[in-house]
Amino acid sequence: SPSESCNTKPDPSTMSAVKKTYAQDGDEARQIAQYLPYFPFKGIPRFYDIGGFLEKPEVFQQIVDIFVERYNEIGIDSVAGLDARGFILGPPIALALKKPFIMMRKQGKMPNAISSDAYDTEYGKRTGLTVQKDKVKKGDRVLIIDDLVATGGTLSSAINLVHMLGGEVVECACVVELKMFIDPSEESGLPSRTKLFKSSNINHVPVWGLISEDVLTNEATLPEGYVDDGEEH
Repeated sequence: SPSESCNTKPDPSTMSAVKKTYAQDGDEARQIAQYLPYFPFKGIPRFYDIGGFLEKPEVFQQIVDIFVERYNEIGIDSVAGLDARGFILGPPIALALKKPFIMMRKQGKMPNAISSDAYDTEYGKRTGLTVQKDKVKKGDRVLIIDDLVATGGTLSSAINLVHMLGGEVVECACVVELKMFIDPSEESGLPSRTKLFKSSNINHVPVWGLISEDVLTNEATLPEGYVDDGEEH
């Protein structure tokens, strides 16, 4: 339980039970999916907009509650949120769990920080993420939070930061997981998250998403004159 030593390993049977409680694309996920419209944005046909549920306090609270229940059972020492939408989702989850929140930011934004290597995303190449050196202690069990996982490039950068400081990533948790990138065929031409994680020796780190693209069917109604003005970087 959370009151036990942070070095206590979670009971696998407990983790299985938690995963069963809130299954990906389960009833709760399908309800929440209604508030995740997609737009053509940044050159991507389906850009999922978390602003849809952020304006609905009861839906946002439901998401926080689901994550809190899951990780209260599993047991963590801290919550790391990824720049920038992980900064929206991570703090309320950390506060509810009464755990520290750690910022993982773009380079040049924080003092006393270390940086991971550059990485690729579905939008293009990125410089490495950074974290402050004193925020992760050896043996810390860290939960990484972001809004969406696609190719896994940003998550891989965050995982490497935790490992560089001697911590353990318990899980990477996202509201949305695009399963099409988990292990696509060679013919598809899509980047493979599985191959990326294996090549980075982080394939032991689990990734959990509440909602997949299978139930994200809310196409946004575009206003007259809509323009895709999203910046690639």
